[in-house]
Amino acid sequence: MKPEPISRGALNRALLARQMLLERVETSPVEAVDRLVGLQAQQAQPPFVGLWTRLKGFEREGLLKPLRDRGVVRATMMRGTLHLVGAGDYGALRGTLQPVLTAGMRAVLRDRADGLDVPGLVEAARTCFGERPRTFTELRGALVDAFPGVDERAMGYAVRMHLPLVVVPDDSDWGFRADGDFATAEDWLGKPIGGGEPAETLVLRYLAAFGPAAAVDVQAWSGLTGMKEVLERLRPKLVTFRDERKRELFDLPDAPRPAEETAAPVRFLPGFDNAILAHADRSRIVADEYRSRVTTKNLLVLPTFLVDGYVAGTWNCARVKKAAKLTVTPFEKLSAKAKKELGAEGKALAKFIEPGAESFEVAFEAA
Repeated sequence: MKPEPISRGALNRALLARQMLLERVETSPVEAVDRLVGLQAQQAQPPFVGLWTRLKGFEREGLLKPLRDRGVVRATMMRGTLHLVGAGDYGALRGTLQPVLTAGMRAVLRDRADGLDVPGLVEAARTCFGERPRTFTELRGALVDAFPGVDERAMGYAVRMHLPLVVVPDDSDWGFRADGDFATAEDWLGKPIGGGEPAETLVLRYLAAFGPAAAVDVQAWSGLTGMKEVLERLRPKLVTFRDERKRELFDLPDAPRPAEETAAPVRFLPGFDNAILAHADRSRIVADEYRSRVTTKNLLVLPTFLVDGYVAGTWNCARVKKAAKLTVTPFEKLSAKAKKELGAEGKALAKFIEPGAESFEVAFEAA
């Protein structure tokens, strides 16, 4: 069947609908994390902001509790980066992503990986973490004792990419301190971590959260190669579209694809949000001319805000003594209506981030 044409605007609304950004959804944080196939979590705070902007009545404890109860874990997953994922998804998908993690180790370490006894390092680390949760600083010290003369940082990174580990939550405001303890996922979850589901399972989950999409989009999100072949195997179960750049996109037949005229409210997204990162072609949510203003030279992905469904600028929230100030930096001049809506939404976000402050301000920088 010939692919149907689909506009950039329709792709935008499909993404917003699946990312719970057209309207806040009434569901549990755990169900939302599963629906999103995880939340990027290099830093502790962003997943909380990501859920606040998507869920009705979300409060910090709504995520802290399942983290501490082991229903959600913070662990290395897609693209070799830390994500919050449901415990079930971690068990099902961690093994699927192992080729990504192995390739990532090779790409980062290069010739420093040559000669590393990865199986030996993994077993030594498993024994070390089996005694008690530890920081990676502590682990590297133990590895230096066990493997004298070997590159300390390279050993630690090899373990991070090959031994299924989770970051242990603590009583910090956002659940984790900067140099947190790690435990083996097997010990933390009380069950072995297997080889993972077939890649087809991961691709279908991706399409449900981010489709319609091309093979290169799936690869950009997951880090896995061979996605074109996986999609070809899935083709009988999928529908196809042709975007404005003439790419063939795949999707689930019954997934939501609202009309591009559907109204989209202003929304604040945290740094590294997967709504921004999950496609090779990000023009469905970030105009090409703004990509360099969202991703910095040192690869930080800044917090952004959406106006009419598209990234229209960046933001940050800072606390000075008893005052919380959220600063909005637009890429272009904002309408009076957008500023009013961003002001109200931004003030609510500042109260969420800094509940102990006594005053809250939203400031707009000039475009």
